Amino acid sequence: MEKFTLLDGLVAPLDRANVDTDAIIPKQFLKSIRRSGFGPNLFDEWRYLDHGEPGMDNSTRPLNPEFVLNQDRYAGASILLTRKNFGCGSSREHAPWALQQYGFRAVIAPSFADIFFNNCFKNGLLPIRLEEDAVEHLFQFVQENIGAHLLVSLEKQTVSTKDGALSLHFDVDPFRKYCLLNGLDDIGLTLVHAEKIRAFEQKHIQVQPWLAKTI
Repeated sequence: MEKFTLLDGLVAPLDRANVDTDAIIPKQFLKSIRRSGFGPNLFDEWRYLDHGEPGMDNSTRPLNPEFVLNQDRYAGASILLTRKNFGCGSSREHAPWALQQYGFRAVIAPSFADIFFNNCFKNGLLPIRLEEDAVEHLFQFVQENIGAHLLVSLEKQTVSTKDGALSLHFDVDPFRKYCLLNGLDDIGLTLVHAEKIRAFEQKHIQVQPWLAKTI
């Protein structure tokens, strides 16, 4: 998993509340057993004017010019700014996969659905909860400034403008912070103890050698 330390990112404002996981990555794209390739279908029903299906060439599909991610000023955005209860609905882990594979590293909102919130941390995506008035202020900032960037420091737990005129603190669980700073998912956390695991296995085989025999 990629480490998250300091992000200097262009912000895309998705001015919608209660965005569910089926809107983030529609159900027809969950058939793949691979953990890649979901980015082109992020927000598929809002992003395109036709109905998407697996295997379609997304480069030839008609784009919805009114959708925020299709506007030139937000091309290459790595921070998504949105409204309350983001990620509600079903518990599909594909939702943070799609966001991350599109290019987002952080999502800022007043609140998140619990399962989506937890899945973000497990996949290297930082969900940031801020008060609604702070989120509203950020929406105004992005609207008034083309190419608006924000600095997200996980170490300092701050979201700030590049000129330092605005700095907002966010809370994050210490263990989750440690995992993101070090790029550790569940497998990575296990591998941190690889030497101890090997030592245990060797000792266990010495005491109970019959366990090493193949059946």
